Amino acid sequence: MVSFLVRLVVSAIVLLVVQFIVPGFRVFGFLNALLAAVVIAIIGYIAETLLGKRISPQGRGVVGFITAAVVIYLAQYFVPTMRVSIFGALLASLVIGLIDSVVPTELR
Repeated sequence: MVSFLVRLVVSAIVLLVVQFIVPGFRVFGFLNALLAAVVIAIIGYIAETLLGKRISPQGRGVVGFITAAVVIYLAQYFVPTMRVSIFGALLASLVIGLIDSVVPTELR
C-alpha cells in the first residue's frame, strides 16, 4: 500500500513537471495532479486488462506509446482542471516515458 501511495505522489509530481515542458498539457495544482495520476492509473489498468500486456508502459513499443497518449487524453474528461490537446498528449506520453526511465516510480 505504501509503494502504491509513493507511486501516485511521484506520478503527480511528474505530471506537474510535464506541464511546464509540454505545450497543450495543463494540470492546475497538486491535488488535481494527484487526481489525474489516479485517473490515469485506473484508465491504464482498464486498457491493459482489455488489450493485454503488450500495451503496458513496460513494453515501450509504439502501441504502448499511443495507448499512453490516449489514456492521458481521456483523463482530462475525468479531471475537471486538466486540459490536454492531442499533440500535448503525444508529447506528454513521450516525456513521461523518458522521465519514467530515469526516475523510479516504484519502491524496489
